[in-house]
Amino acid sequence: MQDPTTQPLPADSAAPDLLPSKERRLRLRRWRNLKDGLSRYSVGIGGGGVVFALALMFIYLFSEVAPMFSGADIELRKELNISGLTGAAPADIGYAAVERYEEVGVVYGLNGKATLVDMVNARTRSHIDLPLPTDTTITSFAAGEPRSNVVAYGLSDGSALIAEHAFGLEFEGDVRHINGEIEYPLGKEPVVVDDKGYALTYLAVQKSDTGYAIAARTADGRLLMKVLETSSNFMTGEVEVTPYDVKLSLPPGEIAHMLVDNRLLSLFVFDKQGQMHYYDVSERDPAPLVESVRVVPEGEQVTAAEFLVGTVSLIVGGSDGSVSQWFLIRDDKNIYHPTFVRDFPAHSAAITAIGPEHPRKGFATGDANGNLAIHFATSENTVLERKLFDEPIRHISFTPPNKAMLVVDDHGKAEFYSVDNEHPDVSWSVLWEKVWYEGRSEPEYIWQASSGTDEFEPKYSLVPLSLGTLKAAFYAMLFAMPLAILAAIYTAYFMSPKLRGYVKPTIEVMEALPTVILGFLAGLWLAPYMENNLPAIFSILILMPLAFLIIAGLWQHMPVLVRRTFPPGWEAVALIPIIFLVGWVCVVMSPYVELWFFDGSMRQWLTDVGITYDQRNAMVVGVAMGFAVIPTIYSIAEDAIFSVPKHLTQGSLALGATPMQTVVGVVLPTASPGIFSALMIGFGRAIGETMIVLMATGNSPIMNFNIFEGMRTLSANIAVELPETAVHSSHYRILFLAALVLFIFTFIINTVAEVVRQRLRRRYASL
Repeated sequence: MQDPTTQPLPADSAAPDLLPSKERRLRLRRWRNLKDGLSRYSVGIGGGGVVFALALMFIYLFSEVAPMFSGADIELRKELNISGLTGAAPADIGYAAVERYEEVGVVYGLNGKATLVDMVNARTRSHIDLPLPTDTTITSFAAGEPRSNVVAYGLSDGSALIAEHAFGLEFEGDVRHINGEIEYPLGKEPVVVDDKGYALTYLAVQKSDTGYAIAARTADGRLLMKVLETSSNFMTGEVEVTPYDVKLSLPPGEIAHMLVDNRLLSLFVFDKQGQMHYYDVSERDPAPLVESVRVVPEGEQVTAAEFLVGTVSLIVGGSDGSVSQWFLIRDDKNIYHPTFVRDFPAHSAAITAIGPEHPRKGFATGDANGNLAIHFATSENTVLERKLFDEPIRHISFTPPNKAMLVVDDHGKAEFYSVDNEHPDVSWSVLWEKVWYEGRSEPEYIWQASSGTDEFEPKYSLVPLSLGTLKAAFYAMLFAMPLAILAAIYTAYFMSPKLRGYVKPTIEVMEALPTVILGFLAGLWLAPYMENNLPAIFSILILMPLAFLIIAGLWQHMPVLVRRTFPPGWEAVALIPIIFLVGWVCVVMSPYVELWFFDGSMRQWLTDVGITYDQRNAMVVGVAMGFAVIPTIYSIAEDAIFSVPKHLTQGSLALGATPMQTVVGVVLPTASPGIFSALMIGFGRAIGETMIVLMATGNSPIMNFNIFEGMRTLSANIAVELPETAVHSSHYRILFLAALVLFIFTFIINTVAEVVRQRLRRRYASL
C-alpha cells in the first residue's frame, strides 16, 4: 500500500505556506544579484581608479620631463648700427658684450675708444677714450674669457694696455639704474711686453686668480709671454704687480690665433697651416713646445678658436666650416696632450666667429655666409641653425644668464636676440651613453650633477643609477629569496600548526618595522661591524648551512626515544641552540682566522689583491634590505603553499611519495604562481626602496657589481638631490626622469610577473 505522504497533492490543494517560501527565495536571489552587481561594479571602478591614478602619475612625470627635449629658439628684439653708435668702422670693432639685465652694452673699438650702448633705446650712452700713448698705434686686440670682462690692446711700441668693463647697480626708489665703466686693473700705463719695442701683431690675454697673462707675436717674428702676478695690500688696498717673462720658441708655422688658459698653465698657438701648438707655460725657463697637432683637414686653415667656460675645452673652427672640440688629456707619464674629442655639424662656409656661453659648456658659431648655429659641447647637441645675415658674422656674445645674444656682422650691423635654450645639456647620449667629459681620459658613464664652481661640467648619466638600483635589488633578493621561500615551505608544510601560529605572525610583523630604522642600524652599526668581522661573516655564510646539514644527518640516526622528545613539526626548535653556537664560534674565531689566513686584516688583504672594499657596500645593503623584503616574500609564498589542496598532497603520499618528493613534485608546481608573484613583489619593493640604500650604500654612483663596493640608486638619488636643485632646471627635470624610469622599472616587473603567473596558473590548473 502506497504511503499517503508520498502521494502528490492535487493542483488545487497546494499548501499555502510554500508560496511565501518561494517568494522569499526570489527576493533573496534578487538581493544577491544586486549585491553581486554592486561588488562587480565597485571592484571595476576601484581597478579603473587605480589605473587612472597610475596614468595621471605617468602624465605628470612626463610633463616635467618633456621640456628637456624641446629645441632652442631665438627672437629678434633690437637692430643696432654698431658703427654708427661707436663711430668706428666695421673692421675696427674688436669686442662687444651686454650685461646680465640686457640694458647696457659695451663695444671696444680699434680706434682707441670704448662705447657704452643703451640696448633698450638703441642709442649711445657715452664714449670712453682709453688711455693709450699718443705716439703709438693699435696693432692687435684680444679678449679673455667672457666671464672675466678683460681685453687687451697691443701697441706699436711693444706694450699692451689691459682693460676691464664693469657694470654697477643703483636704485632710486623702485627704479633700477645700471652704470658701466672701464677699469684698468694694472694701471693706466701700458705693460711692456717686448723690451725691444717691436709692435705686437698678434695677442692673447687671460685673467686668473693670481693675475694676468699676455702672449704676443712681435713684428719681427718672436713669440713672447708675460705673466703679471698681482697682490693687494690689505692695509692700503694698493695692487702690487710682479711681472715674469716666459721664454718661448717660435712654432714652425705662421701664427693666426693664440689662447691662454685661466690657470696660466697652457698656451695654444694656431698657425695658418691648420696646426695647433701646445706650450706648457707652467715651466717658464723655457716653456717647452709639448706637441703640435693638426686640428682641421689637410689644406684648410683655422679661422676661429675660443675656449669654453673654464678654459679647458677648445672650440676650433676651420675654413671648411668644420667645428671641433679639443682638450688636454694626461698620459701615464703625467704629460698632457691635446686630444680631439668630438665634431659638430659643419657649416656651409668658413667659421668666422665663436661665442661661448657664460655659466655652461654651450657656444654659438657663425660663418662667412651669415649662418648661425648654437651647440652644446657635453651633449653634442646642435639645438639651432639659422641664417641671420647676408654678410659674414664677425662677433657673437651671450649675456651672462644666456638669455640673450648679440650678433654683429662684417658691415657693423648688429642684432640683439632673446634666446630660449633651457636644456641644451640634455640628450639621449648624455643620459644613456658614454660621454667624454673634460679632464677624463676616455668616455665614461658618470653621475655628478653639481659642484661649487660655474666651470663644472654637469654629468647626468642615468646608467650608474639604474645599475645601482638593480645591484641593490639583486643582492637583497640574493639574501632574502632562499630564506623567505624555504621558510615558507617549512612553515606551511612541515611545521606544526601551533608553532606556525607563532612563527608566521612574528615574521609578518617584521614588515611593519620602518625601513628608516633598518637603514639607520645598517649604516651606523652593521656596516662597521661587518668591516671589523669579515671572516666571521663569511664563516657564518658557509658554516651555518653546513651545520644544518650535519645536524639533519645526525638527527636521522638518533635513537627513536631522542627524536620523540620533539613532537612532529617542532624539530626546528632544536636548531635554535645550533644557530647561536655556530654564530658565536664564528665571531670568536674571526680574529684568529684573520691572523692565520689574511695577515691580520681581511680588508687589507682584499685591497692587496685588487678588490676595493668600502665600509658601506652592497653586502650591507643586501643583508639590511633583505630583512625588509623577507616578510613580503614569505607571507605571500607561505599562503600560496598552504593553500595547495590537501587531496593533492594526500594523494601523493598515498601513492608512496615521501614528504620531500611531494613538496618538490606537487606542492611547489601548484603553488608556483603565488611563489613567483611573491618574488616579483619583493623584487619590486627592493627596486623602489629608498631609506636603506640611502643610509647604507655610501651613495657612490659607480659602475660595477662588486659586492664590497657601494652604489647609488634612482630612489636614493631623488631623495638626496631633489630638495637642493633649482626648480625647472635640467637637473630638476632629470630627477623627474629618474622617477619616470623607476616607475617604468616597476611597471615592467609587475607586468612580467603577472604574465608569468597567469601562464604558470594555466599550466598547473589541471592538478
